[in-house]
Amino acid sequence: MATFLYKLGKLAFRRRHFVALIWVALLTLAGVGAASAPTAASSSFSIPGTEAQKAFDLLEKRAPDASADGASARVVFKAPDGQKVTDKANKAEIDKTVAALKSGSDQVARADNPFETKTVSKDGSTAYASVSYKVTSMELTDDDRDALEKTTDDARKSGLTVEVGGDALQAMPETGATEVIGIAIAAVVLIITFGSLIAAGLPLLTALIGVGIGVSSITALANALDLGTTTSTLAMMIGLAVGIDYALFIVSRYRGELADGRDREEAAGRAVGTAGSAVVFAGLTVVIALVGLAVVNIPMLTKMGFAAAGTVVIAVLIALTLIPALLGYAGKRVMPMGEKSRLFGGGKKKAAAEKAVAENGIAQNGAEPKQNMGTRWARFVVRRPIAVLLVGIVGLGAAALPVSQLELGLPDDGAQPTSTTQRKAYDLVSEGFGPGFNGPLMVVNDLKGVGDPKAAAAKIRTTIAKLDDVLTVAPPVLNKEKDTAIISVVPSSKPSGLETEDLVHSIRDTGAQIKSDTGADIMVTGTTAMNIDVSQKLNDALLPYLALVVGLAFLLLIVVFRSILVPLKAALGFLLSVLAALGAVVAVFQWGWLGSLFGVEQTGPIMSMMPIFMVGVVFGLAMDYEVFLVTRMREAYVHGERPGQAIVTGFRHGARVVSAAAVIMIAVFAGFIGSSEQMVKMIGFGLAIAVFFDAFVVRMALVPAVLALLGKKAWWLPKWLDRALPNVDVEGEGLRTEAEKDARSAETEREPARV
Repeated sequence: MATFLYKLGKLAFRRRHFVALIWVALLTLAGVGAASAPTAASSSFSIPGTEAQKAFDLLEKRAPDASADGASARVVFKAPDGQKVTDKANKAEIDKTVAALKSGSDQVARADNPFETKTVSKDGSTAYASVSYKVTSMELTDDDRDALEKTTDDARKSGLTVEVGGDALQAMPETGATEVIGIAIAAVVLIITFGSLIAAGLPLLTALIGVGIGVSSITALANALDLGTTTSTLAMMIGLAVGIDYALFIVSRYRGELADGRDREEAAGRAVGTAGSAVVFAGLTVVIALVGLAVVNIPMLTKMGFAAAGTVVIAVLIALTLIPALLGYAGKRVMPMGEKSRLFGGGKKKAAAEKAVAENGIAQNGAEPKQNMGTRWARFVVRRPIAVLLVGIVGLGAAALPVSQLELGLPDDGAQPTSTTQRKAYDLVSEGFGPGFNGPLMVVNDLKGVGDPKAAAAKIRTTIAKLDDVLTVAPPVLNKEKDTAIISVVPSSKPSGLETEDLVHSIRDTGAQIKSDTGADIMVTGTTAMNIDVSQKLNDALLPYLALVVGLAFLLLIVVFRSILVPLKAALGFLLSVLAALGAVVAVFQWGWLGSLFGVEQTGPIMSMMPIFMVGVVFGLAMDYEVFLVTRMREAYVHGERPGQAIVTGFRHGARVVSAAAVIMIAVFAGFIGSSEQMVKMIGFGLAIAVFFDAFVVRMALVPAVLALLGKKAWWLPKWLDRALPNVDVEGEGLRTEAEKDARSAETEREPARV
């Protein structure tokens, strides 16, 4: 592989005009396609195989007018102090508002008047109107939401307190500002790392081109493939992350080859042949992790995974072709700025000194060469591997302890910031009616074939009312054919509480008894039940997903490193970092530790998607750092260095670049912590802390410590397996052999002719 990529890098360098033109054409084509494509509606959120989804499907078939899985809004009215909502003026204003809600949007299926549905608190201070939409919250347009907000704003002018809850206002959070902040921080880190504006600009430029092509392609195909408006979110985040990383490693290797005295074309070829090989396999691990999301069997998550994987493939292709082409345009301006540029790496003097050290191991003046921080740290770890290993494992183990108390769920309006109208509506309903009114359960009764449907539904209602944690049970509502009934059940506890989850399971457990007593089948659905089912589905999929992703990546890394123990160590280290990161998430968002520092206003269960999401994203990035750092160590070992010396060499060349890549990723993810959305905040914190643990504790400390303890055994591979595995030559041994042949050939040509 190294030889093929070496030739590809040199070809791209020589034919840079053609290569650049191809990528510009692809970007233009994708942009035109995105601009001319019809606007895609948000794809519906479905969870195949769950009871809640089966109930929605049944209602869609037998009672389509109910819009059971449509978006909902709860408009809460609170009278001024000393007044009641039933007072004449307040009642008139509420009636007027409900009428405006009905006519405000074509998508409104029903708007219930609180005085007709008796949703008025006992003390008369609070009332709420339920609004149902024909489409899901993801399919509502901005115009629909604006109409809802305008109506409630008008109602506030009368003196009533009016707040809106429900999922109708849940638009996708805007992330543009945080992406800009992340790119700005990435630019600063790249400038400090490279000491050259040109070298720093290349990774940013190519990453943006890759993301532009990927996201534009998703937009262009969204309508045809039903990708929806949310599919590009993960693709943009991951594409930007790996795009910067991959370009960073190749540009860094190119500068190293130039410092070794090679001409520009040869340096570009060798950079792509060596670092490019690592890019290919690092990209494959990320693709495996993202495509593996299909195991969860949630269509929206599967589409997001495939779209992000496609963007990663584009990032790899750009790194292998466009980067060497742009290096051809940049010339030697990718080297550090001037001799006086101390801040940015020491300029030409430092480059010359590093070249001398690389060639003969001594400084230009004959003194002991000055070691960089990576070299000093690697030598420290090699001298004291057991101490470093123990400190690292104990530290990560302590951070992972809170995982034992992990509670998974999906956030409701109670997790919103206290300043939002959703949270205010949630609190008003809890105070006026009880927390369970924020998440009523919908029990769907399949009465087909039942002799007396009305009596059977009434008996089901009586049975459910006797269960624990049931506050109220509404009378059954039958459809026109009398073969399906809906019973609304209000729990005593909040929607995200464990008691409510137990109630859902209790109702489902009574299904067999109800079937034998009445002949009817029952299913529990609604937003709360759907959240519970999603959490359970994600929990059940976690171990198979982890086994698939880690197993495939383990096999891939065996091929890359030609070792059993190195991939095993990489997988175990990744599990440690993910567990530690999840522990930190539990401590902050579930227990409230340092919550005020991160803007956590309400603790609660951890978003059920977090474990799988972190496994997928962090695994891909962790394997990036593993491949880039350890391939440089293996390269040194294969070329004749002792195991301990190879570790130091790998750190001397790779530690600074891996650290810069990790800092960039941490900055990008940490930018999301400032979001007002609890879910986005949690994702940003979880990914940032996971990258920190994995890059700076696992890869920078545990990896060299384990390799130092293993010595030559780290690179052991059974002979039969060595023969069976393909030789991908990531370390570029084939390039050295080819160079030696060229040198011998040149030497033969220079021999003087004998007379």
